[in-house]
Amino acid sequence: MNGWTTRTETGRDIAAVHAVNAAAFEQPAEAELVDALRTDPAWLPGLSWVAEEPGGRVIGYALLTRCHVDEAEALALAPVAVLPGFQKRGVGDAVVRAALDAARDQGERLAVVLGHPDYYPRFGFERASGLGIKAAFEYPDEALMALVLDGASTAPAGTVRYAAPFGV
Repeated sequence: MNGWTTRTETGRDIAAVHAVNAAAFEQPAEAELVDALRTDPAWLPGLSWVAEEPGGRVIGYALLTRCHVDEAEALALAPVAVLPGFQKRGVGDAVVRAALDAARDQGERLAVVLGHPDYYPRFGFERASGLGIKAAFEYPDEALMALVLDGASTAPAGTVRYAAPFGV
């Protein structure tokens, strides 16, 4: 698997996760978002994932936190970050898949992501508007995507409500 592994984040990873997000986005907003989400009720145990090199250095990150589609519980995938020197090598793919698998294992039904429309469909995400899901702020229609995690249920239609730290 290219020499890295994925696992749930632990307390000793907090500074490294902050550094990965700050480096991947070249500004502190995403790293500060993760720090704020850690203290929010939207934080869910076992849904913060890291990818690490054999020596233990954290090189990638994916976070799923509680959001809602109208009143139905869902998950928001954000942020996904990989250190610049490891991008386009499968690290992001591996850590996103691990986080989504953990969500399935925990019985979660739906995940949404606001992201690059050429990247997230590989995980099964599809245009949210096609499922009757929208957000209450401006965004390109193709960028808001949803994934029914259990494969059997249908997605609840409605408006995504993100946790307060997202500021939307």
